[in-house]
Amino acid sequence: MIRRLPLVHFHGVMPGRYLAAWPTYIVGDDPSNLTFSVAVDDAAHILILAVDHKRVGHVSEDRDSIRREYITAAVRVRLHQRAFRERVLDAYRQQCAFCGFNHQELLDAAHIVPDSQPEGEPVVPNGLALCTLHHAAFDRSFLGLRPDCTIEVRPDILQEHDGPTLVHALQALHGSRIAVPKKPSLRPDPALVQIRYEQFRQSF
Repeated sequence: MIRRLPLVHFHGVMPGRYLAAWPTYIVGDDPSNLTFSVAVDDAAHILILAVDHKRVGHVSEDRDSIRREYITAAVRVRLHQRAFRERVLDAYRQQCAFCGFNHQELLDAAHIVPDSQPEGEPVVPNGLALCTLHHAAFDRSFLGLRPDCTIEVRPDILQEHDGPTLVHALQALHGSRIAVPKKPSLRPDPALVQIRYEQFRQSF
């Protein structure tokens, strides 16, 4: 902290898996409680610190603090999003809960209740591992999920006639049950699924 040296902060997501935030700085110290405060900064700012402090454009400590508060808040949100994704995909064994697709590059962590709503916390029981196609279909209410974890296809989509993607990727899922995590505490929360299902039913 005294030397203002940048560090790498490894944010634990789950045992043996971390997300890195860099550069971070120790910005406060409380020896009596054995705690310290960490803030994230812009990597480009290290170049400013590396040159003479009289350099034109050097910012004040107040502006340093404001910038770091803003960046730290943004990084915290990003870390929570990444942590949510890692935990959900791990719970669902790196495969889509709807179709079993298992290429991680095309898998998302979907919220059952959207994070814009009070109940939409970034926790595994409010998450589903979905491929990008089924994530988009779920978000746009092409597909719904009943509280017993059975997939329901919106009636107008069921009646629609199109190519094989519609038939096999959407219509064929109607009435099938999703794959759920082995650990009961990580499975979809029925109360949250009910909230989302009611919203799905209101879409038609």
